[in-house]
Amino acid sequence: MTLQAKLDAFKADFEAGRPPYNVPPTVIETMRRATAELIASGAATRALKAGDQAPSFTLNDPDGNPVSSADLLAQGPLVVSFYRGVWCPYCNMELQALQAALPEFDKLGANLVAISPQTAVNSRKSVRQNELGFPILSDAHNDVAAAFGLRFELPGYLVDLYKSLKNDLPAFNGDPSWTLPMPGRFVIGQDGTILYAEVNPDYTRRPEPEDMLPALRRTATFSA
Repeated sequence: MTLQAKLDAFKADFEAGRPPYNVPPTVIETMRRATAELIASGAATRALKAGDQAPSFTLNDPDGNPVSSADLLAQGPLVVSFYRGVWCPYCNMELQALQAALPEFDKLGANLVAISPQTAVNSRKSVRQNELGFPILSDAHNDVAAAFGLRFELPGYLVDLYKSLKNDLPAFNGDPSWTLPMPGRFVIGQDGTILYAEVNPDYTRRPEPEDMLPALRRTATFSA
């Protein structure tokens, strides 16, 4: 089953209020409204695209060790996935799909990192729960996400909903701003050029990990 098929199946159960979710229709309506407004804002069209130069970054892994994009790119191409946090089931399914594709990335000489605004303790939880073999880096205040054009501020009515659901983003992220990244996936070549970019303001839509392989194969062939 593809990643998107798994996401669609989860979404169908969640929005239908099937156990164990039992989500009221008003919650679904509010989430749909926020997604529709983010799509209509055109925010995703302003994110970095293939052909753009990727910003360099240094972020801490869950153990507090700094990880530099420059150091990773010195080893080979870099796959970067921005995701919202361990509280997001769609994000966890995406991380699991990326983990399944990790051997293919390894064969092509690529490193993989995920970037989230969440604190180190929540990143450790993500790694543990999803049995990940790649690091999750903590992007405090979504600063790196902003450099890639992904950061957005939640509207007030969505903040109220998250609070009612005990989804306390300031506590998860150690940041009072109530901002998140749009889910984004990038392949960066060793010269810093973005070779593949996929950004979607609808957090229930994610590209397949296999979609990045052509870009990685091209850079591997060029390097050879």
